[in-house]
Amino acid sequence: MKILHIDSSILGDHSVSRKLTASIVAREKALHPDATVVHHDFGANPLRYLSGGHLAAFQGAIVDDASLTADLVQGSGHIDEVFEADVIVIGAPMYNFAIPAQLKGWIDRIVVAGKTFRYGANGPEGLVPSGKKVFIGSARGGIYSAGSPAAGLDHQESYLKAVLGFIGLTDVTFIRAEGLSKGEDARASALDQAEAAIGALNA
Repeated sequence: MKILHIDSSILGDHSVSRKLTASIVAREKALHPDATVVHHDFGANPLRYLSGGHLAAFQGAIVDDASLTADLVQGSGHIDEVFEADVIVIGAPMYNFAIPAQLKGWIDRIVVAGKTFRYGANGPEGLVPSGKKVFIGSARGGIYSAGSPAAGLDHQESYLKAVLGFIGLTDVTFIRAEGLSKGEDARASALDQAEAAIGALNA
């Protein structure tokens, strides 16, 4: 088994999403002792953002910039990792109702027409093979889950579910810690609930 572990928080050791992903990976390793892990910390080492040069290259233009060529090779490697992984663990804190730019940078590298999706006669089709499991460590200062007054402001989990499903990653489980800014008791309770959910994972 291969586990792809993605972190995106800019908070380092203070990151809750980072704690969640570490626990999820540890749980998966306990369930699958022979699993190997590939880890990227895009909060600490962000990817280069897409440019017009990237898009031109995607459409077949000749690339004569050495740095862009190297960057395109790196981006292709991230697509390969998604295809090779059996389990994908993503740390996704909510920043301003959405995901961090650092995580969006990775998504822009793996959502590529002709590689991870295509448009056919019946509309878009994800090209990532089925059977992969995705676990997302979601951290939010407020409460945005279904039924809450602020649920309509959630462009974090809703976006991730949509964009991952678009390329074929439909088995997505959110491990959520929310209400983290509502005091120490609320924070502790949210973390306890998230860790309990991780401990209950059995696949």
